[in-house]
Amino acid sequence: MRIVNARLRGKPDLHEIRIERARFASVTPQTDRRPAEDGAIDAQGRLLCAPFIEPHIHLDAALTAGEPRWNESGTLFEGIECWAERKPMLDRRDIRRRALETLELLVSQGVQHVRTHADVSDPSLVGLTTLCELRDELSDRLQIQVVAFPQEGILSYPDGLALMERAVEVGADVVGAIPHFEYTRELGEASLKEAIRLARAHDRLVDVHCDEIDDPNSRFLEVLAAEALFAEMGSRVTASHTTAMHSYDNAYCSKLFRLLKHSGINFICCPTESIHLQGRFDSYPKRRGLTRVKELDAAGLNVCFAEDSIRDPWYSLGNGRLLRTLDFGLHICQMMGYADFSRALDFITDHAARTLGIEHDYGIAPGKPANCILLDGEDDYDVLRRQSEVLLSIRDGRIILQREPAKIVTPRYLF
Repeated sequence: MRIVNARLRGKPDLHEIRIERARFASVTPQTDRRPAEDGAIDAQGRLLCAPFIEPHIHLDAALTAGEPRWNESGTLFEGIECWAERKPMLDRRDIRRRALETLELLVSQGVQHVRTHADVSDPSLVGLTTLCELRDELSDRLQIQVVAFPQEGILSYPDGLALMERAVEVGADVVGAIPHFEYTRELGEASLKEAIRLARAHDRLVDVHCDEIDDPNSRFLEVLAAEALFAEMGSRVTASHTTAMHSYDNAYCSKLFRLLKHSGINFICCPTESIHLQGRFDSYPKRRGLTRVKELDAAGLNVCFAEDSIRDPWYSLGNGRLLRTLDFGLHICQMMGYADFSRALDFITDHAARTLGIEHDYGIAPGKPANCILLDGEDDYDVLRRQSEVLLSIRDGRIILQREPAKIVTPRYLF
């Protein structure tokens, strides 16, 4: 396969890309635009970039909004209650149908890598086993990581720790936790220590729903970062949400950031979800309730954006478009300078790859797997501003998605 007249991120020249045996064979600058001969794909000056990555989603809960009831308060905790009522209806067929529909939606928007959480506060572990099955079945089309996620706590849910052990043995790629939902702070701290212990014992990654609350006294992030530091596994550990950081005072954050930088852990922000769920107990002024993305990024810490939910008890909308999530995130976090725009796609590509631990096999460079997407725009700013369509998605050197650019027929009487 050969692609000509392609723009690459951060490079002024057009490029020709050759793909052989499912890998990028060469990436060569062009001196001028050239015809697409011998079956070559003509990018026509559009942006070719590494695939989008969805680093935090709940496929077992996707497409269940309103079943059996809607989350009318919009709070995280009512969402958990609604999900607890929906869980008895779960079976393999139900989860598989909704997960496949959601994955198809994500793939249609240029996503080729997904990290999904599977609720293991369930003796049957049907969500986890079904998603692990799909991970293996779909491995030639997209890469999926499955997180053993204890929605109702590792230590507060009956036999929660034993279920986590079973989940890892069944095949979970990542160990999760939710310390702020444990009954006490002591249980929350202990749950993080157990999560790190499990991950070390089974050589797994860690991804914690951490401090997803407005409470400024919820400070499990410091515990997670310290445990990751002492275990020397910071790059394999992720703190998702950390929305309480929006409520921390600056003096505490100054101390906290020193630890975070030493630990080297990753962060995932879910802007549409957090702006919806947080601040629910405020009248006015009403906080945004997102983690400090701008400050974390400026401090050199790895931060990425995720959608989190698609039509589930916590977020009733969602459409798989990570460019929409990116747009929201930059607005909410007030990252609206041109320097921010010019590298915006980092938050749904390279940063997410680092979070998933796949950065060595990710990107457009000779020798790497031939995975890429073609966007209807020239650079990060153009793609973000226009919310550009994904026109082409290539996986292991094979086209898995192709669409024509949208065309507008303008009635004469308007001009």
